[in-house]
Amino acid sequence: MRPPYPPPPERSAELRRRFAEEARSERPDLSALCLLVGAEADGALNEAGMDAAQVELDALAGQLPFRPGGPRSWAVALRELLGERYGFHGSGADYQRLESSLLHEVLQRRRGLPILLSVVWMEVARRAGAPVYGVALPGHFVVGFGPTDDQVLADPFDGGRVLTGGDAELLVAGATGSPLQPSMLTPADPLDVVLRILNNIRAWAAARPERTDVALWAVELSLLLPSHPARLRFERAQLLVQRGDFVDGAVELEEYAELISAVDESAAARVREQAQAARAMLN
Repeated sequence: MRPPYPPPPERSAELRRRFAEEARSERPDLSALCLLVGAEADGALNEAGMDAAQVELDALAGQLPFRPGGPRSWAVALRELLGERYGFHGSGADYQRLESSLLHEVLQRRRGLPILLSVVWMEVARRAGAPVYGVALPGHFVVGFGPTDDQVLADPFDGGRVLTGGDAELLVAGATGSPLQPSMLTPADPLDVVLRILNNIRAWAAARPERTDVALWAVELSLLLPSHPARLRFERAQLLVQRGDFVDGAVELEEYAELISAVDESAAARVREQAQAARAMLN
């Protein structure tokens, strides 16, 4: 197994307990949730490392001008600080690295996926009092400043470049082939951001069959979120079977089949066949 190496079972259980507790709190802390994801991925990230990451976000926020002005002024101030002075940005190669989805690594390397760089932008800006939020454009996460009628978008993956309306339309058209819709510009809920990060990690692992360990913990963290797609239970069951845990995988397949039988009996029957095949592997 290549690094990063996962934490031992006792540490993992504690991290997951805290992740579930934070996700169900009244106001989930995005940076804390992202760091707990990082600690589940990287056993070398201890409490001191998690605290140091929060301290770094605080320190970066302290370098922003005091209330620089309207939404565009905030966007420019963040670009000048994070993109220009500290060099946070992304490139195509970052999509090939698990570290690009881990907040502590992104803070250290100053490189990452659009959504993780956006988390850095949001957390630094939020600490400084900016009206900031994530915007989950299809295929490309960006950051928004200000109310919807005076919204300014910035692209942290491009060093915080302030976007025009045409830029956003091109990003959406490039990802989907469809026009930009106003609904795409609404603020993203922090838990939706975390789920999207975990989806990216699952996609990274899916392209690497030898990393079912990463796929499994990413699915299991997703299942701890208050709202998640039911199909993740099916994905977890399949991963258990892939990893040789035929009994538990079969049990979960049967439970999923029961869950969907009321709406799609034919699909449920296919899942039951998979469960039978998993049990047959024990013989």
